[in-house]
Amino acid sequence: MSGPARAICCTWTQAATRASCGPATASPATAHSVTATGCEPKHGSGTTSRHAIVDDHTRLAYVELHNDEKAATVTDFVERALAFYAEHGIIAKRLMTDNGFSYVKNRSLAELLASRGIRHLTTEPYRPRTNGKVERFHQTMAREWAYGLAYRSHRHRNAALPHWLDNYNRRRPHSSIGDQPPISRVHNAHG
Repeated sequence: MSGPARAICCTWTQAATRASCGPATASPATAHSVTATGCEPKHGSGTTSRHAIVDDHTRLAYVELHNDEKAATVTDFVERALAFYAEHGIIAKRLMTDNGFSYVKNRSLAELLASRGIRHLTTEPYRPRTNGKVERFHQTMAREWAYGLAYRSHRHRNAALPHWLDNYNRRRPHSSIGDQPPISRVHNAHG
């Protein structure tokens, strides 16, 4: 099944994992882009990087948690995300990222995007509004999943992500798309 070509927005944020599950650094991200920001972890605290991609039209989101943001991790994540969107009939033609090293200097990511005919765009430096849809997704994810509930540990919080993401994509109404969940726009992708 081949769907409409569209832009997807990809971001990652890095937050120090703490037993108290303290607040994460907000990631400036926008529609059609990948944005990378983070905070420096305290010695011995470890980190969890949240990698996320949001389809510009439907707002359908794909998120994975990893211990790093190395080039191989980012490339593998983007490849799995593209497969996820293809399963829903969404074929990406543009991917916007910030100017983070893991995106702009990543040869394996450049090869992956070139092999699929996906144009790699970057956000304008210090202009998070360029990637507003992903920025909004990160705010929602932080408010409703990461810090909206009390978790026993970061492991419990991480285990809750798939359930929250399924709810976000399939049931949670979005005012920007007529109080419908993102999946409702996937089925109407051809207009």
